[in-house]
Amino acid sequence: MSEDNLSQSNEETTEPSGAPEPVTEPAVGDGPSVGAVGDAPEPAVSVNTAEDDAPSAAETVEESAPSVSVTVSAAADEAGSGEERLAQPEPTPSEAAADYDRSFPQLEKGEVIKGTVVHIDREGVLVDVGAKSEGIIHPDELSRDVAAEAESVVSVGEKIDVLVLEAESADGSLILSKKRADFEKAWDRVIEAKETGKTITAMVTERVKGGLVVDLGIRGFVPASHVGSGSLKTNLDKYVGDTLDLKVIEVDRERRKVVLSNRDADHAQRQSRRQTTIASLAVGKTLTGTVRRLTTYGAFVDLGGIDGLLHISEMSWTRINDPSDVLKEGEQIEVQILKLDLENGRISLGRRQILPDPWSEIETTYTIGELIQGTVARIVPFGVFVQVKSGIEGIIPNSELSYRRGVKASDLVHPGAEVEVKVIDVRPDERKLTLSLKQARQDEEIRRERKAVDDYQGRADRESPRYTIGDAVRRQDDNDD
Repeated sequence: MSEDNLSQSNEETTEPSGAPEPVTEPAVGDGPSVGAVGDAPEPAVSVNTAEDDAPSAAETVEESAPSVSVTVSAAADEAGSGEERLAQPEPTPSEAAADYDRSFPQLEKGEVIKGTVVHIDREGVLVDVGAKSEGIIHPDELSRDVAAEAESVVSVGEKIDVLVLEAESADGSLILSKKRADFEKAWDRVIEAKETGKTITAMVTERVKGGLVVDLGIRGFVPASHVGSGSLKTNLDKYVGDTLDLKVIEVDRERRKVVLSNRDADHAQRQSRRQTTIASLAVGKTLTGTVRRLTTYGAFVDLGGIDGLLHISEMSWTRINDPSDVLKEGEQIEVQILKLDLENGRISLGRRQILPDPWSEIETTYTIGELIQGTVARIVPFGVFVQVKSGIEGIIPNSELSYRRGVKASDLVHPGAEVEVKVIDVRPDERKLTLSLKQARQDEEIRRERKAVDDYQGRADRESPRYTIGDAVRRQDDNDD
């Protein structure tokens, strides 16, 4: 480029806006011209201003340059990363197999898990537990009952709990046990029942010294003092095969010891029903109760959380020697409330009140002078009580025992002896039936005497021929001839 053109370019660049007159600048790299010396002030300011603006433009270029550099660098890194990804090698078969194994849950020995039965045969039961292969339960690990058939214990499609015996056996199989999983669950259930006070049920399997053995999935023991009402006279054999409600009173997992109480469970249930029962009680009301305990003087009957006493005299219209003759523990009976004293916790019950009264039909059953059969119930100073049909007891006064004086009742009869007596008085309004032994025996003697006479006469007639009028007429005719 010529000096004239360069000079012109510089003039256009450095000429300030609105300047009164153009200033001619020397070419870049040349000093000022001689002819411009007198006009130096204003051209000098214009040149300096242009020079001051130059750094600003350079700074602008420098400031924008780093951002361009960062963008280019990021693009380069991304390209490098893509190249690295493209360069990664394919996994080996062993690595792929390891990744496949890690996709399944890792099972540990002793772990209890859930599974679904998929197949049953003689070799055992196959169970799908979500592992890479099904687990197997061998027959001896299926149930505590070794004789039980697999089909009776589980069914295909059933979800069951199993315990891992071997996560991977020598042949790579997953070995499981239902029996041991049930055992662990049973312990958990018993421990939970102990901690919460929950009532559980179990079947009595055998009677042992001092109590009962029950099956909880584990072996449990119920002391005799904790069976039923807690009476040591209770016949424990009758509970074998029954299912009992139980409270856990002691657990020791390390020693595998579980002690339970049927008495405490019954008490808890009775307490929950007590308030409801009390609100429904009223004198004269008939209820159904359960005989809880027998004594020599009566029976305690559970009315639903509260007991009432059924006295021996109120059990029957007839005399009872022992409550066990007519009732047994656990039996359900109907009773009537005779007296109610809730403040002192006393309820008097009656049973004969709701039974047919045999005295109401005594007049049509027996008639005076009739001979009847009976059993000697007991001997008392004033006579002998005899139980007759319908359970009614009649009295034989001492005066009606024998015609002989000074004879003791014990010389003639004894309790349990069958006797024939004669009815000599009937008073249903007084509930009294009077009998006579001597009159019955007198009548018997008369019958025997009559029979003896009849037998003698019959025998005499057979031994000697009878003489008739016909015989006499024929004899007279023979004489006339």
